[in-house]
Amino acid sequence: MTTAATTSLNRYAKAIEISKRVRWEIERDVIRGRAFDFSKTFLPRGLSLVDELPFLGAAERRTLSQVQGRTYANLFGLVERFIAAKMIDVGREHALGDQTAFEAIVRFTDEEVKHQALFRRIDDMMAERMKPGYVRVAEPSAVASAVLGKSTWSVLALTSHIELFVLAHYRASIEHDETLSELWKDVFLFHWREESQHAVLDELEWQREDAKLTPAARDAAVDDLIALVGAVDGILQGQANADAGYFLASLDAPLSAYRMQQVRDTVLKAYRWQYIVSGALEPRFQKLLASMVSSGQMQRIQDALAPLTYAVPMDPAPQPLAA
Repeated sequence: MTTAATTSLNRYAKAIEISKRVRWEIERDVIRGRAFDFSKTFLPRGLSLVDELPFLGAAERRTLSQVQGRTYANLFGLVERFIAAKMIDVGREHALGDQTAFEAIVRFTDEEVKHQALFRRIDDMMAERMKPGYVRVAEPSAVASAVLGKSTWSVLALTSHIELFVLAHYRASIEHDETLSELWKDVFLFHWREESQHAVLDELEWQREDAKLTPAARDAAVDDLIALVGAVDGILQGQANADAGYFLASLDAPLSAYRMQQVRDTVLKAYRWQYIVSGALEPRFQKLLASMVSSGQMQRIQDALAPLTYAVPMDPAPQPLAA
């Protein structure tokens, strides 16, 4: 066995070891009979960008963080539908071979299915306390079907991008923010614990897939990745518009047309930051991508992302949101 193969085997084995150690159950470990505290923030300000709307009061900013927090969780449930399905596909290639890799992928898939159940559970809990009218614009199975029609390389690239920003968001914005609802914070603590192993497996499977490709196939896969990012942005545009409308309808006093447009623009900026730009800027993702594509292919990706690069927080250092 080559040194590289041994290293990969060891990484699969380590993922299994950690998966067993951090394993959790939704009701027993995460929910624990608790409810969300709506007197507190859900999505931290470093992700929600609510401070870029200074004309909103503290209570209004908190409400907007809760609307965004609900969508943040629901979008994870949406993307994990296609991630689990793709991992079943790549796992088949290990089924009659490397059983360590196969077990790691099976555990990964099981955890992703559990995460979907967690996010459905907490959406139901939020719905009990939030005003009616919240809408999820994209149907997870329909999105998964469209995504899975693209090349495996591009789907694994998107998956790696997503699961790396999960880790970055938790460590940078969620972990140390004491103003968050305790239950909402714990949801993403437990999610982070298992996603940390998933990010390792994403990398291994993406690199394994890349090694199979001809230059022409990789070039086509880059186009697929660009198309997938565009599709994600389309979902974000629709959800941001729905969420901004839902939030604006909840206000006691209406805003001017100009202020309402600012809310809509900022919610879309926040969603683009959360689900596209923060991941694209994540150093580990950039390094992985650069190791696989040519300079010309990287330039195509950067050109496609260029219209979204405005979506960076004005103050990238998250601060606790005042009560």
